[in-house]
Amino acid sequence: MVTVIKSLVGVTLFLISSIQIAEAGTLLDWLHHSANQAGQDELRSADNARLLTLEPGENEMYPKVSPDDKHLLVVSGKPGKQVFSVRQLENGDQRYVVGDYQQLVFDSATWHGSGEISFLSYRGDGLSLWKKQADDSVVRTLHSRQDGLLRSPKLLADGSIIAVRLVAKRTGSFSRKNKLSLKAEFNNWNRAGYDTKISHISKYGADTMLAPGLNPSLSPDGKRVVYAMRDGQSYHLFIMNVDGSDLVQLTDGASVDVQPAWSSDGKWLAFTSNRASISEQHHHKDNWDIWMIGRDGTNLMRLTKDAAKDGAPTVADNGQVYFHSDRKVTADDKAAHQVHKKTTGFHVWMIVLPAKVS
Repeated sequence: MVTVIKSLVGVTLFLISSIQIAEAGTLLDWLHHSANQAGQDELRSADNARLLTLEPGENEMYPKVSPDDKHLLVVSGKPGKQVFSVRQLENGDQRYVVGDYQQLVFDSATWHGSGEISFLSYRGDGLSLWKKQADDSVVRTLHSRQDGLLRSPKLLADGSIIAVRLVAKRTGSFSRKNKLSLKAEFNNWNRAGYDTKISHISKYGADTMLAPGLNPSLSPDGKRVVYAMRDGQSYHLFIMNVDGSDLVQLTDGASVDVQPAWSSDGKWLAFTSNRASISEQHHHKDNWDIWMIGRDGTNLMRLTKDAAKDGAPTVADNGQVYFHSDRKVTADDKAAHQVHKKTTGFHVWMIVLPAKVS
C-alpha cells in the first residue's frame, strides 16, 4: 500500500510539472518564470500595507492627514476631472468634496489651521493661492495673481509662503498655454525644461530665492523646511530654516529621494525613494518605496517593499503612514470595498510605523 501511494504521488507531481513546463515552453523557461514569479510574490508580500481607498476608474493620490488626525485630504477623480476630497482617516470613506474648481494645481492642497485648506488655482484672473473652510463654501484669496509658475505652497504664520518657483530655461514669456500639466501625476519632481527654486514670498509679494529645489515640507513648528534638490540624475533631501539659513544635507547616494513629509513631533521624515532598486540591482526600474529618516540624518529605514510605485507619504499620530500606490489590488481587497469592476491606477494605502518611530 505504501508503495502504491508513493507511486501515485510521483505520477501526480510529474503531471503537474509537465503541465507547468508545457505552459512555459521549456524546462528552462519554466524555471526562469517560476523564479521571477517567486521574486514578485516575495516583493509584494514583504510588507503589511493595507488598502484604504478604492474608487473604480479613478485615481486617489497625494493624501494629507488633517491636524486633528481624523481626516485625509485626497486628490481624486479621473484625469482632467480631479477634485480635492476629504476622507475619513479610519476607513477612507468620502465625507465631502472640498473644491471642484477649474485649473486646480493638484499637489498644492494642504491643511492649514483647524479645518482649513489652502490650494493654488488658475480660477479667475491668473494663479492665486486660495483658502477655504473644509466643510463649507467660503473661499478667499491669500496671495492673488502670482507671476509665473508656482507649486507646493506652504503658508507661514505671518501670512508669507514658501513655494517652488519654476523658471523656464528657454527665454520667452509665460502664458496659460505653456503652463505645465495640472493633472495628478506620480512624478511631481521632474520638471523638464524648468529650473526649480525654493522661494519665500512675503504677504506683500516680495520674492526671495532661498535655494534650488522642490517638494518643500514645513516642520510642525513652522521653523524648518525639508526639500529635495537635484544633483545630476539623483535627488537628495536637505533641511534649512525658513529664511534659508542653517542648511544641512540629510541623504546622499545615487538614488532619487523626494516628497518628504514630517512626523507630527518633528523628529522623523518620511519620503519617496528608489534607493532599494539601485542597491539591490533588480529589474524593477520603476520601483519606488516609502522610507524614513531621523531629522538629523540618522536611522535610515525602509517602510514599504512592493513591485509598485509607492509615493507621497503622510504621517499620522495613530501610528500609520498613508501613501498612494499603484499596487496590485487583490480580490479580497475588492470584496472588502464592495467593488466588482476592474481597478487600476493609484489608491491610498497605509502601513504601520516601526516601533522606534511610533
